[in-house]
Amino acid sequence: MVKVAAAIITLNEEKNLERCLKALKQCVDEIVVLDSFSTDKTAEICAAYKVTFIQKDWLGYAQSKNELNKSINSSYILSIDADEVPDQELIDDLNRIKAEGLDGIYQVNRKTNYCGKWIYHCGWYPEFKLRLFPKKGVKWEGDFVHETLSFPKSLTVNKLNGHLEHFSYHNESEHRIKAFQYADLSVQKYLKEKKKTYFLQPELSALTKFLSIYVFKRGFLDGRSGWVIAKISASANHYKYRKLKDLNKRR
Repeated sequence: MVKVAAAIITLNEEKNLERCLKALKQCVDEIVVLDSFSTDKTAEICAAYKVTFIQKDWLGYAQSKNELNKSINSSYILSIDADEVPDQELIDDLNRIKAEGLDGIYQVNRKTNYCGKWIYHCGWYPEFKLRLFPKKGVKWEGDFVHETLSFPKSLTVNKLNGHLEHFSYHNESEHRIKAFQYADLSVQKYLKEKKKTYFLQPELSALTKFLSIYVFKRGFLDGRSGWVIAKISASANHYKYRKLKDLNKRR
């Protein structure tokens, strides 16, 4: 049987972590957590579930994940966030392929819970993520945000059954804070790339983002949640290009 390790990076995840670890105990052979010095009960929860717990300074998403993967003994890695949980169908499928033998790289369909409601539109579903891969020859890439998995083209991409349930935000305020944090990271990336803004880009990008999510990706079918997701995403886009424009002017 092929051994699979779950790899998790954390920072103050006491609200989510136990739910994640409880499910993972049913389908992986090893759990390794890389923590950026949490001040809540993250460490205590990890100790209770007897996982390998490592603390290091934050290096960014890609570098932190690559650092974490070095500490894993299993031949395959399941990369998962603390606010994600494999459902029973996914747990069963992971156990099946472990017994039959893993081959290549695997993607899973992620389903997001937003403030207590499952989202099936807005461009959030279906959302296939590459998450299960061999330790050897695979790494994460990306300097700022939206890290991507780099792997040999010879590896076949397979799909796992079931869902990775993503408990994203408990309230709209959390979403807004995170959206603007990602916007700041994108600005850093654009500055490094010396990207410029065009006339009315903050306003036009905000409008385009809202229409894309709410209309073309049918966010209106998700009710009020779809409206809020589209509105916050549009606001973050306006902020991102407004800030980039201001910083370029100062230069």
